[in-house]
Amino acid sequence: MLRAVVAVLFVLLALCGEVLAAPPEKTAEKKAGVALVLALDGSASITTGDLEFQLQGHAAAFRDPAVADALASAGTRVTLAAYSGPNSLRVLIPWTALDKPEDAGRFADRIDALPRGFQGDSTAIGSAIIEAAKLFDHGGKAPRQVIDLVSNGFSNSGIDPADARDRVTKRGIIVNGLAILDEFPWLEEYFDESVIGGPGSFVKSAMDRDSFVAALRQKLILEMVALPDQMPSLSVATR
Repeated sequence: MLRAVVAVLFVLLALCGEVLAAPPEKTAEKKAGVALVLALDGSASITTGDLEFQLQGHAAAFRDPAVADALASAGTRVTLAAYSGPNSLRVLIPWTALDKPEDAGRFADRIDALPRGFQGDSTAIGSAIIEAAKLFDHGGKAPRQVIDLVSNGFSNSGIDPADARDRVTKRGIIVNGLAILDEFPWLEEYFDESVIGGPGSFVKSAMDRDSFVAALRQKLILEMVALPDQMPSLSVATR
């Protein structure tokens, strides 16, 4: 009887040793729910002050608590780029995970720290859409992939924006827009017809910094918290 008890004790001790020796399981990383390309207009139609206006507006939007919460809840991956003429898209901030609300504030800090002086020429919106779509293949894998394109002008070089839009939406990528109406008051309709596409795609517009930040904040939250079947079936332009 005593031998049996001792044998059982040895077995239990051996099992305990195996458990203690086993390496701890790694905490699973949060999977991305949304991958977002922010494409800013750096063309010649945008003055240095206007590009700064876009950068400051994005930093302000990412510091908004409601935006930060929405981005974290969705498990967002985001990259910031600027474009002008054909094949000019330049990544300013590479893919960054926003898994916690405070990550959005750190992303805003990185926007503030960016070097200025982007020199643009023409406005190639179609090319920007095509190049932005390629970024998803290099760190932007997610069930929902969205391009957010900002401009204060229409495309005047490169591939036709509507053709580019149709090509990327066939891949399941959504293209949304933010039109700055400081030069062309009809730009909102142009975006609606020729730029945006995909399930629930929409365009918002702005005239100044305050309305730009407000429109961007609303757009980011809507993109994060609304499922495609809950989003507007047609474009929605908000001034």
